[in-house]
Amino acid sequence: MLGALATAIGEAGGSIGTIETVELGDVKAVREITVDAVDREHGEAIVAAVEGIDGAELIETTDRTFELHRGGRLFTGLKTGIRTRDDLSMAYTPGVARVCQAIEADRERVFDFTIKHNTVAVVSDGTAVLGLGDIGPEAALPVMEGKAVLFKEFGDVDAFPICLDTNDPDEIVQAVRLMAPVFGGINLEDISSPRCFEIESRLIEELDIPVFHDDQHGTAIVVLAALLNACRLTGRNIEDLRVAMVGAGAAGVAVAKILINEGVGSIVSCDRTGAIHSAREDYLDGSMNTPKTWLAENTNLNQDNGSPVDVLEDADVFIGLSGPGIIDADDLQRMHPDPFVFAMANPNPEVSPEAAERYAGVMATGRSDYPNQINNVLAFPGVFRGALDVRASQITEEMKVAAAHGIASVVREDELSEDYIIPTVFNREVSHAVAEAVSREAMQSGVGRGPRALTRIAY
Repeated sequence: MLGALATAIGEAGGSIGTIETVELGDVKAVREITVDAVDREHGEAIVAAVEGIDGAELIETTDRTFELHRGGRLFTGLKTGIRTRDDLSMAYTPGVARVCQAIEADRERVFDFTIKHNTVAVVSDGTAVLGLGDIGPEAALPVMEGKAVLFKEFGDVDAFPICLDTNDPDEIVQAVRLMAPVFGGINLEDISSPRCFEIESRLIEELDIPVFHDDQHGTAIVVLAALLNACRLTGRNIEDLRVAMVGAGAAGVAVAKILINEGVGSIVSCDRTGAIHSAREDYLDGSMNTPKTWLAENTNLNQDNGSPVDVLEDADVFIGLSGPGIIDADDLQRMHPDPFVFAMANPNPEVSPEAAERYAGVMATGRSDYPNQINNVLAFPGVFRGALDVRASQITEEMKVAAAHGIASVVREDELSEDYIIPTVFNREVSHAVAEAVSREAMQSGVGRGPRALTRIAY
């Protein structure tokens, strides 16, 4: 019977992982079989194949992803337990009153004696969840919980998901401003463009803690890190690169900014209409949105026209931040030989990596099943770890550039290759290198307030 089951699962395209015997009797056995499926429909087809076996009874099916999220992914814990009357009197009343008074006398002591020193709020309104779109705050909550898990796992930062039931920028700014005393940093997540620009800029202006929109800056940091190592591998100078970019949303602006700060002089960005510049009709009549306006004023200074395919002419780098199938692999022949192709639309890149392989010198995507994954988890845990360590008041453009250099530095010379310009997300050196680079830059630039020694008083 087990052989018949395995055959049926295999013929349905399922991949058997583990088989565990739950109960073994004289005439029947109960087994738990783990099977990998491509998607939900494929899983249903595998279940149907199993149910069609005469003599086998399917008792129950579970989805491991749903089980992983059952009850949420986070919980609160205690640094010290409450076991005696003395413990209680110090943790709460009356002892806690003295701590409150110390903070009242010096507000900075809140970093010393509360969770603020290591806690980040992951804030979203659920309007631009990757691959899902505007799904609302409740449906976005599992994503924000997952983000908090990554903060803890890769940066030892305590993060808490905050999903707000409003799309109004004024209300979002007000809500975050009011809760800011609890947190040492704010990570904005999955807020649609162009509202995300206004929300971030206003919060940076109003708060004295780091505010970081990861959809913009996390992507930009990792793109720059990949580009730095691609140049290191091929001996090119980043200042000499001509960059063609498709995608004019939040990430597009952030990528352009960080590349300009690193010295890239030639960037042409495109949207569905074509190349963006300050002579385009929608710029002149004021109908161009905020991110595209910035790109029009700061990139493509020659005001080149053309489609995404046209702007590939004589370019060294293609950066895709848009959607699938924007260009064909043969279009890459317009570029200089052995170009860098970063096609980051997920799950389907702007150009097929398999087809692009014969033209690209270095290929990177947003997917985990190809080499050189541009993944934000390489950036944000270390960025916040470094910012929190020195009590930075903000995350500057220079700190983002430093973070990119930190990521790039993890790949040693003897490891560097076309298939390895970016460390894997499981490389534990990454967050340490990023945190060190960010904290050092913060202190040098004056936005880092530095860790303060605790005043120890015994009573």
